[in-house]
Amino acid sequence: MQKPITRLLIANRGEIAVRIMQTATRLNIATIAVYSSADANALHVNSADSAYLIGDAPAQDSYLNMDSILQAAIDSGADAIHPGYGFLAENPEFALRCEQTGIRFIGPPVEAIRSMGLKGIAKKLMQDAGVPVLPGLNLVDEKTIAAQLEDIGYPVLIKPEAGGGGKGMKIVHESGHLIDAIQSAKREASSAFGNSTLIVEKYLSHPRHIEIQVFADQHGNCVHLQERDCSLQRRHQKILEEAPAPNFPDGLRQQMGRAAVAAATAIGYVGAGTVEFLLSEDREFYFMEMNTRLQVEHPVTEMITGQDLVEWQIKIAEGSLLPASQDAIGIQGHALEARVYAEDPSNDFLPDSGNIDYLELPPGIRSDNGVKKGDSIGVFYDPMLMKIVAWSDSREKTISQLKEALASLRIAGIKTNRDFLIHVLSDNEFVEGRIATDYLDRSAAFESPSQHDLHDALTATAAYLLRQDKTSSPWQSETNFRLNQENSSDLMMSIAGNDYSVTTTFSNHVISIETPFAMTSLSSDHELHIFRLRDQLTVFLPNRTVMVALPGVESQHSSESEKNVRAPMSGKLISVLVESGAEVLAGTPLVVLEAMKMEHTICAPADGRVDTIHFSVDDLVEEGIELLDFAPSS
Repeated sequence: MQKPITRLLIANRGEIAVRIMQTATRLNIATIAVYSSADANALHVNSADSAYLIGDAPAQDSYLNMDSILQAAIDSGADAIHPGYGFLAENPEFALRCEQTGIRFIGPPVEAIRSMGLKGIAKKLMQDAGVPVLPGLNLVDEKTIAAQLEDIGYPVLIKPEAGGGGKGMKIVHESGHLIDAIQSAKREASSAFGNSTLIVEKYLSHPRHIEIQVFADQHGNCVHLQERDCSLQRRHQKILEEAPAPNFPDGLRQQMGRAAVAAATAIGYVGAGTVEFLLSEDREFYFMEMNTRLQVEHPVTEMITGQDLVEWQIKIAEGSLLPASQDAIGIQGHALEARVYAEDPSNDFLPDSGNIDYLELPPGIRSDNGVKKGDSIGVFYDPMLMKIVAWSDSREKTISQLKEALASLRIAGIKTNRDFLIHVLSDNEFVEGRIATDYLDRSAAFESPSQHDLHDALTATAAYLLRQDKTSSPWQSETNFRLNQENSSDLMMSIAGNDYSVTTTFSNHVISIETPFAMTSLSSDHELHIFRLRDQLTVFLPNRTVMVALPGVESQHSSESEKNVRAPMSGKLISVLVESGAEVLAGTPLVVLEAMKMEHTICAPADGRVDTIHFSVDDLVEEGIELLDFAPSS
């Protein structure tokens, strides 16, 4: 056994950095954080025993800056580095430089990272190991790729050869969209991973995404810790993960587990890894990729096996044998993880930025959290804020528990997918376990608040305002009201740019609130969950979050003039696709913004003419700012 780790530097940020620190602290290992200038007051910095500034906000200057991170490790006396996930976690050059510096890299050997990090090489190795793979090819020449794809047939999936997390992945259904998709994928891959090389493979239309957690020690032992179902995704990124997979035969579980162990053994693997498979409708499985790191969704495996996977990583890096044999790793109950993102599900899941003005975590449940009240969510990093993890003895109970927890999660100041997650957990198709990666394309749309939601939000706001009005509130004093005599007042409110008149009436110790949708009577013990910042109120309903503006406040959702095109989120302008004076059709791509490592194309709202373009490539723009003047055709 090697010398125990005593000082651990976590080369990451957010919830995964905090998560690693929790286990390290329990093992009496000193924790060292690194941070960018944007993260100086971040939760992971405050959670560490010490912290070192490594650069400016852009990831290339900080969390991808090997020199700065290694210098921080040397200066802090760290004897090991845990890379977390993303950033440098699957960069073989970083693992090699750690080794050359004499600092343990908590991850697999350099050659294992290199072989699995390049998906073309990985597929060849898996074929040689007898693991099924999808037909595909390495993308070398854009001029000849269309002809090469004729043998595979459409649809195809374009994805970066390096990296993961859904970034840079594009589905192409016909040859006419191929080149644009390739160019966009290259830009995203270069930005996220520093490598623009792509591969192409046949796209399965309705597959499940099943992955197997594997662990191997330095003594030749390898086990799997069962499967996870990660089929529920948006933009090829997971949002809900569970273990074990629902409607999953035990024979298939054993078969895929053996294939995953064979994959890891074939490359001399050590440490934590995840072998990801696509499972077709006829239950044929195909190797997709191997992630040579800890996964975002590792908590669901921890919950059903009773193991701490970060502790396993540390012990294996110290030279210990695997903590458990294959026969000792069973399945206990059911676990679900919901990823909470700063994004707007009602607007194609566009990432959101801003300040977390209020944060209340659900009680009595696991929350792997990376943020705190007052944090600023910028455009430089992934928009995931936290993970809420539920466990119970059955899938049905776990779903109910997770829904209840999400209903108790309250975040104000930025848009999140909290309501969307509750919506999915309530959907019959999900409840019955009939999920594939195209679920969101087929499922019932996530709609705007219903009339019932609007009524409840207006009612709650009116009741809140009455409570806050100390001089006239009937719940504060009866001196302003005569018994048996009605007193009423009218209030104006706005939701999503629509104005509503609300009438409140007090009679016989009961408050009646009438909205355009219904009337509700409230008593003084009615429970409300509202956050107010000046004249903007965030109303937390059980399954919905509604923003209410008071008179004189322009709603952030108010309608825009068709004579301009505004940025739907803050980000960097990376491409201008038209020139001033161009006549375009509705839906024509105009500009491309990059935010939180993803590209977002902004299209013409109608047929018309592009007038003045106000920004240039590489300019940073704020949400809502006018990008260009647009004159719709009359």
